[in-house]
Amino acid sequence: MTRILIFGGHGKVALLLAPLLVARGDEVTAVIRNPAHADDVAATGATPVVADIEHLDASGIAELLAGHDAVVWSAGAGGGDAARTYAVDRDAAIASMDAAAAAGVARYVMVSWLGSRADHGVPADDAFFAYADAKWAADERLRGTALDWTILAPGALTLDEPTGGIELDPHGRGAVSRADVAAVTAAALAEPATVGRTIRFGAGSTPIAEALAG
Repeated sequence: MTRILIFGGHGKVALLLAPLLVARGDEVTAVIRNPAHADDVAATGATPVVADIEHLDASGIAELLAGHDAVVWSAGAGGGDAARTYAVDRDAAIASMDAAAAAGVARYVMVSWLGSRADHGVPADDAFFAYADAKWAADERLRGTALDWTILAPGALTLDEPTGGIELDPHGRGAVSRADVAAVTAAALAEPATVGRTIRFGAGSTPIAEALAG
């Protein structure tokens, strides 16, 4: 049994991920900001924990992580306010990396996005710039840590049914269902070959396990 903590536990991907992990025997804790979401999380089999990671420092986040074996960062500000985007998608994410190291939780899976690159191409005056900039900064920081990290970078997320297949390094938007992103995340947690890799993917025909095995 692996004890996994998910940040952003009420997100659409996280709500699909938790039951996959629970079904294979993992113990899942899901961190949520809004206590009204606790029942939704509990229905997945995960244990909800209410905490506002935007306002916790690394030591506070380390307390949440204590006793876990792995962490999944699937949290985000959801766009809109640039200051909050930086606070959550960059600063809180980086604090969680420091917290994971402090708490002895080496396995860290980041759910990022396909365009998270230094040359993401989003203009500074674009409303999407803060997100692109914040995600790149967080991903780059994670790559520089000593954690057993994996960065998962799916393309545009859809509500389509899962296919069980993906394409690595897709062209264009790389659209992929949230259900398949959840399945990739679950598989990556258990696949040592994903450690130290940034995996960019979209929908495709290669079975997830085969694609992740490298």
